[in-house]
Amino acid sequence: MTIQTKYQDLISDDSKAFLYLATLMPDGTPQVTPVWFSADDEHILINTAEGRLKDKNMKARKQVAMTIQDPNDRYRYIGIRGEVVGSTHENADEHINMLSMRYDDKPWGKREGQMRIIYKIKPTHVHDRD
Repeated sequence: MTIQTKYQDLISDDSKAFLYLATLMPDGTPQVTPVWFSADDEHILINTAEGRLKDKNMKARKQVAMTIQDPNDRYRYIGIRGEVVGSTHENADEHINMLSMRYDDKPWGKREGQMRIIYKIKPTHVHDRD
């Protein structure tokens, strides 16, 4: 992923920065949700419950935009445009539990009947506040 070194702390495994995810509604209007996230070498990983609005939007329309804001400096952030390149249910419960431990310092409380899904987003454009 092409995120400048000076912003790597925002996507590191111990970051508690929120990601603001913008997806597109069927009529083309944006819908924004703050979410927990993780990243690998090439993708932003978003975990959600199937049936939620962002889930429906990402299944139907692959283009997304994101902002990751520094929790310690509200004026420091990066903006990312990207494309959903995949999704999986595999290890989604473990992934949301890992995120819960990172963000809330406690295990995830699994909800009856909820099916988790991980979306892989490939950044196509990254910009920062500078």
